[in-house]
Amino acid sequence: MHNTAILFLEFGAVVLGLGILGALALRVGISPIPLYLIAGLAFGTGGILPLATSEEFIATGAEFGVILLLLTLGLEYNAGELVSSLKGNARAGLVDLVLNAAPGAILALVLGWGPVAALAMAGVTYATSSGITAKVLSDLGWIGNRETPVVLSLLVFEDLTMAVYLPVLTAMLAGLSAVAGAITVAVALAAVSVVLLVALRYGRYIEAFVSSPNSEVLVLKVVGLALLVAGLAQQLQVSAAVGAFLVGIAVSGELAEDAQALLAPLRDLFAAIFFVFFGLQTDPTKILPAAGLAAGLALVSMVTKLVTGGYAARRAGIARAGRVRAGIALIPRGEFNIVIAGLAVAAGAHPDLGALAAAYVLILAAFGPLAARLVQPLLTRIASRA
Repeated sequence: MHNTAILFLEFGAVVLGLGILGALALRVGISPIPLYLIAGLAFGTGGILPLATSEEFIATGAEFGVILLLLTLGLEYNAGELVSSLKGNARAGLVDLVLNAAPGAILALVLGWGPVAALAMAGVTYATSSGITAKVLSDLGWIGNRETPVVLSLLVFEDLTMAVYLPVLTAMLAGLSAVAGAITVAVALAAVSVVLLVALRYGRYIEAFVSSPNSEVLVLKVVGLALLVAGLAQQLQVSAAVGAFLVGIAVSGELAEDAQALLAPLRDLFAAIFFVFFGLQTDPTKILPAAGLAAGLALVSMVTKLVTGGYAARRAGIARAGRVRAGIALIPRGEFNIVIAGLAVAAGAHPDLGALAAAYVLILAAFGPLAARLVQPLLTRIASRA
């Protein structure tokens, strides 16, 4: 009973603190993700006030947060959009992959961390934060701009790439043999292909099964199906996050919009807990030594994302100001990058990887939206002169 009381006290204090930090982020106009990470650093080992009882409970909540993050991300797209995006933006998507995965992988290899850590760092520097970018586009009124479909298509391409990348990373982190790893990747690719095929041809049956006029029943069905598929994926040595992402893709139309609206508060709660848990796993005393490397890596990533957005927008015939906006919108990093780093840290890829990834995400999650706000007046002047 005493331990339960301490658990409630600690967990309640963490959640309440996250609410206060979220309110502060809203007032300042930045993403709350950096503040959540800092909170985790404060409550973890080596922090100001380490948790005594609730860390294991928070770890379970963090895993649930990853599943909800990927589920709701999948709900944003349907199978048709993913396939058309892959066909229409493959060249720009490949440029994005090469330019932005390379800095992380090269740095890890130069530091002597090995190929597994290099693969993890490639993912950390590659993926843009869909959530932060969507908020930037909305807050600054860029949703109706001509470059916005280009930005969204690149995000879709990145998400589809992640569906292939995560099983590969999971296999390497697990130390599987070449044959076992190849089987794991083949299973993942087969799962992605089957889900896309089923969603394209038989999606109405899935929606009929999940659909309900009652919001409570709808949430229970969607979350239950996502957890079942995530568990099955984990048993097959495929990332549980990929399984949840595929469930989201399989549900589309108005049903997906309803499910997303209902799941948003639940997702935000457990996603915040996930970011805190990642901070708990990171020794804050290692953040400062990694700050210089993280800042340099962040600067390189800003340039490569600007080049990526500019290239993709130019291919779409968009003017110079729109190209700059596209590049800036792609700068933020957040949830996916921390998911990847969290997997690598949990598997013991390298002791310094978590600190570097945390500092890197802290910089770009905070600076990305800020850069967009600061550069908006300049872009308006450029557009007016043009």
